[in-house]
Amino acid sequence: MGYEIDVLAVGEKSNSGDAIAIRYGDLSGGRESQTVVVIDGGYKADGERLVAHIKEHYGTEKVDLVISTHPDQDHINGLTTVLEELEVSELWIHKAWDHNQGLAEKFKDGRITDNSISERLKSNLESAFSLVTLAEKKGIIVKEPFTDLTFDSVKVLGPTNHYYEELLSQFDGMPEPKSSEAALSDCGLFESLYKAAEKVFKKIFANWGEDKIDDKDTTSAKNNSSVITQIIVDGKRLLFTGDAGITALDKAADQIDGCTSGAELRFMQIPHHGSKRNVGPSVLNRIIGEPVIKGTERGITVVASSAKEGEPKHPHKAVLNAFTHRGAKTLATRGGHICHSSGAPQRNGWTSLTAEPYHHEYEEEV
Repeated sequence: MGYEIDVLAVGEKSNSGDAIAIRYGDLSGGRESQTVVVIDGGYKADGERLVAHIKEHYGTEKVDLVISTHPDQDHINGLTTVLEELEVSELWIHKAWDHNQGLAEKFKDGRITDNSISERLKSNLESAFSLVTLAEKKGIIVKEPFTDLTFDSVKVLGPTNHYYEELLSQFDGMPEPKSSEAALSDCGLFESLYKAAEKVFKKIFANWGEDKIDDKDTTSAKNNSSVITQIIVDGKRLLFTGDAGITALDKAADQIDGCTSGAELRFMQIPHHGSKRNVGPSVLNRIIGEPVIKGTERGITVVASSAKEGEPKHPHKAVLNAFTHRGAKTLATRGGHICHSSGAPQRNGWTSLTAEPYHHEYEEEV
């Protein structure tokens, strides 16, 4: 049993995204002894690259499973091309518009109904609704990926149905909630607009083992709704996180703690392209382990999918350092393809990558 994980280059200039192709099984055997999985498809143009990559390197036009982690454009838009041009057996995607029961009660406007919320979600999440419609038209099996859903060696660690429905009312474009805590004050809005217009940077100095990230979850509700998936191949755990934040990752860690397979983590996708808003020391300690003595390696490869000009946010050097502290081989795509594999045939022209250097000094936006 072997596997290949291809984290493809996504986006132009500073716009990061995710498009991941995975093949596992007997990679020296025929297609019938292998499973092909796609997790997210990047922007629309990335869909063509993903299709071409699967045809060239996996030698097939059949995909067993496609997973849409969440409906952000940099993750979902390319999947339309995958469904149109390849033979897809099953699609996992959340159908937010079907989770509208009792949702209207959470908003201030009493004229809003559960049905109008459903229609609003279909409109706001048009790419997701269109993808489901396309899949159903083509006879592709569609399932919602909540905790414990499985397909062969693939298992969903999060979100649970309950947690997903808790997040829905906080999605972008939803009406004003009954509680005004989530809304920006005029002052806060002005401050946000000012920061967007005037970028200010400060220099950071880091020492080995000193995490410059914290445990506060500041990512969006939509990001925290991301599907977190594990694949276990030959006793090796492969973890895919989408844009999940600290809260969602912590819940997924509960699932990992309860796993009895004994599989050891060998690969992890760094969530949200390496954003500082999505990981903290505590959850990394749970999933990967405590920081180690410099030079110690745990045999874990972690990859951030980031645009060529995505820095300083994608990937944030404090995040890369935090993974390196824990003995992981830390990599970032920065506009290029990365393949992590085990028990796979060597590809002509593909060479081994050197781990990310330790960033003792860097700038971050404030």
